[in-house]
Amino acid sequence: MRGRYALLAACLLLAGCRFGHHPGANSRKDVDAIKGRYAEWKRAFEARDLNGIMAVYAPDIVAYDIVPPLQFVGADAYRKDYSDFLAQFKGPIRVSDGNIHVEQSGDVAFAFGLERLRGTTTDGKPVDMWLRVTDGWKREKGQWLVAHEHVSVPVDMATGKARLDLTP
Repeated sequence: MRGRYALLAACLLLAGCRFGHHPGANSRKDVDAIKGRYAEWKRAFEARDLNGIMAVYAPDIVAYDIVPPLQFVGADAYRKDYSDFLAQFKGPIRVSDGNIHVEQSGDVAFAFGLERLRGTTTDGKPVDMWLRVTDGWKREKGQWLVAHEHVSVPVDMATGKARLDLTP
């Protein structure tokens, strides 16, 4: 009889470890902090504040953007990408990222969502397109930073051209 109780207790313990709540997983405080970082980035982006934009990225960021090259390695490379991008626009640039979904556990998190970009290029062409964004976050010295970013648009495989006309 005693063996059965020990076996039952062991099973319950294992079930609790497997299916129970994991401390630090999707902590409201951490998820809110990451969403706050997105709000900081948005304010900086719309203000064309390059230092503010880069404040959310880790120094060793690896980013896959919608423009060549295949990857940007390090904050300096990504800063130049942002600088080149911002220089293509005149007037206000607006971004909407209201549907960002964040999953966090401990000192890492990932986030994904659709982002709408609107503005006018320096040659007067209006831009209004939706992007797909996925970020990998890490907490360093108490601060959440993007360690990896992937920005993309769908591609029509038959033509090889980006589909910038799609909306959610």
